[in-house]
Amino acid sequence: MIKDYKHDYLIQCIQMIIGCIITALGFNLFLKPNQIASGGVVGISLLAQKLFGLEPAVVQWGMNIPILFLGLLIMGKEYTAKTIFGSLLLPLCIFFTKNLHYITLNPLLGTVFGGLLSGIGLGFVFKSNGSTGGTSIIASIFNKYTGLSIGNSQGIIDAVVVIAAGFVFGADKALYAIMALFITSKSIDFIQLGFTASKIAFVVSDKTEIIRIAILKNLNRGVTKISGFGGYTDQKRMVLMVVMSQSELNKFENLIKRIDSDAFVIISNTYEVLGQGFNISRKKQI
Repeated sequence: MIKDYKHDYLIQCIQMIIGCIITALGFNLFLKPNQIASGGVVGISLLAQKLFGLEPAVVQWGMNIPILFLGLLIMGKEYTAKTIFGSLLLPLCIFFTKNLHYITLNPLLGTVFGGLLSGIGLGFVFKSNGSTGGTSIIASIFNKYTGLSIGNSQGIIDAVVVIAAGFVFGADKALYAIMALFITSKSIDFIQLGFTASKIAFVVSDKTEIIRIAILKNLNRGVTKISGFGGYTDQKRMVLMVVMSQSELNKFENLIKRIDSDAFVIISNTYEVLGQGFNISRKKQI
């Protein structure tokens, strides 16, 4: 158990280091040369560089350290301990990559690729159960005392930074910053949830047994039977749940239509399916 814990901890540390390096490259190669201040402490550091000539990494350290103490005082040791490493590591990576030559001075390309790299990097950080601290700690404090969700709190903080960037760099750069934030958030989702979404389907029909057998034989998929009750009739109904790949969706829909064209079917994306090798081969289901 101790050996496994050490191995997992080492993997998480490596993931966080890689994530911080990628985020730093996105900042120094794309966002900073194009003056895209896309929220957070990193965005504030760009404003400070423009207004006062301060080194961004130094500004980030200067803000992160007191914010960490504030988090320790208000949120407690357990919460703050998870953010210390990332809060100190990301500015360090930004500092050591600051002399790399920028890739482009086209603000649109800088926004797209800067947001993409930032999202990929932060995705690795979050996947390692880490955090880069900064304004996320402030958002957590807002959540604790105001009841405002962490996402909304972070959104308000980022919005303030973007508005300030509009005054410092111009309205067009503020609009690019909004684009960068959107691309970053979507990139984080891709890293955390995966690039390929499976499909999960729920089927309510008077011919559930025939459909169940057809799915087992024709799709080679497992089926989970769930007992339910109709909200209007209060009659007991059997609900079938099946997980499949995107490529099997059309075959599944045609199969249901042939058996029962009146069947009630709900289909949605699911990004992670674990158990019996499904997440590896995507050929089995729990």
